[in-house]
Amino acid sequence: MKVLFVASEAYPFIKTGGLGDVAYALPKALRKMGIDARVIIPKYSGIPLSFRNCMESVASFTVPVGWRNQYCGLQHLTYEGIPYYFVDNQYYFERPEIYGCYDDGERYSYFSKAVLESIKHMGDFVPDIIHCNDWHCGILPALLKDIYSEDEKYSKIKSVFTIHNLKYQGVFPKEVLGGLLNLDDGYDSDDALKFYDAISFMKGGIVFSDAVTTVSETYVAEIQTPFYGEGLDGLLRSQSDKLYGIVNGIDYELYNPILDKKIFYNFDESSLIEKVKNKLKLQYELCFTINENIPMIGIVTRLVKQKGLDLIVEKLQELLSLPVQIVLLGNGDGYYEDIFQYYASIYPSRISTNIIFDEKLAQKIYAASDMFLMPSLFEPCGIGQLIALKYGSIPIVRETGGLKDTITPYNKYTSTGNGFAFTNYDSDELMDTINNALNLYKDKESWNKLVNNAMTSNNSWENSAKNYIDLYSNLID
Repeated sequence: MKVLFVASEAYPFIKTGGLGDVAYALPKALRKMGIDARVIIPKYSGIPLSFRNCMESVASFTVPVGWRNQYCGLQHLTYEGIPYYFVDNQYYFERPEIYGCYDDGERYSYFSKAVLESIKHMGDFVPDIIHCNDWHCGILPALLKDIYSEDEKYSKIKSVFTIHNLKYQGVFPKEVLGGLLNLDDGYDSDDALKFYDAISFMKGGIVFSDAVTTVSETYVAEIQTPFYGEGLDGLLRSQSDKLYGIVNGIDYELYNPILDKKIFYNFDESSLIEKVKNKLKLQYELCFTINENIPMIGIVTRLVKQKGLDLIVEKLQELLSLPVQIVLLGNGDGYYEDIFQYYASIYPSRISTNIIFDEKLAQKIYAASDMFLMPSLFEPCGIGQLIALKYGSIPIVRETGGLKDTITPYNKYTSTGNGFAFTNYDSDELMDTINNALNLYKDKESWNKLVNNAMTSNNSWENSAKNYIDLYSNLID
């Protein structure tokens, strides 16, 4: 079976969030199971030169974008056994940021078309499945069925579309249809791409793909309701027969405290004294009181409303009145950045606010912290809680999306569970749950059992990859 995994980012070349991890880890897991999985992404200027200099040119050709023909250079690089392709066009991808440009509609229209044209230049690799991810390539299944349907090389290709976050939909003026996509006005209809007075690339992926997946089973159910559906809940209910939930995993070769070179001391569930050393070292670096018995709470997140920061802000003064230490890493909304920086200036020995994206510091926080706070308003899957589990940092989460699917509340009487959870989006419930965690932390025997449960939880990609293979197989049978 041949699978072409299409994404707007992929680790280790360029990454802004969980999608980048998935675009690396899932194809890697699929290849271990005998699937010829390959990845294609844009060749951004932000990709390090160490990778760019090793890419080999495969072909150059033009891509129709409306009335223009735009250059495309197809380049190739194998990394850790995974073949990667890169779509090279300086006009579209030589930018300081990979998202948020004024012409994103044109950039990713071009990218989707370039991916389909690239298949003509991949030798004997003709995918059975094109696996598209999020709105950036959501229009690809529509193009596949319209413009390429009569080409014999494409006639048997099936498409899978994965929704990583429904909130970001790629909504653009309907003039994009003819002006960029070379699609006729018939696509400006409710059963095609029309989204109010515009068109939605996300909707294109949902309507025209052969199967739609989301990154957790709970999120599948949630997005079919008005609160989580972002205006597409009715459409998703109508497409429910091709909607599947497959929870993400993490790569234990990449996220594993016994192997991680970014942390101070390596450890596993049988050497937790080394985890304590990580905590003491980070306390020293942050100018905190150095005391292994003070609970350390880690927060590694984008600073946006989705991540439940309103709840934390409401209770931050109360939380800082307790004997705890808080380490926050992330950037985003200036409103939240300012609030956390303010509290860090008032309580420098209690809270450290780091408004940056620093992967090395993130790993140190996972390794050092006792608890990991993730009270999201919604969370399609989440990767932070999965990393935290492996590093023995106990997740405190709200029961939504993938958080509900991966975190089981601890029961001290049966010694089962791997974290703490609350149901309603309510700051009092959050604070009660934090207090429950702090109370259990005092019982070292129970706490160590919980840490062991967390670290031995199996959230690898193996099971998820098997589910994807089953889905692919059903489509091409």
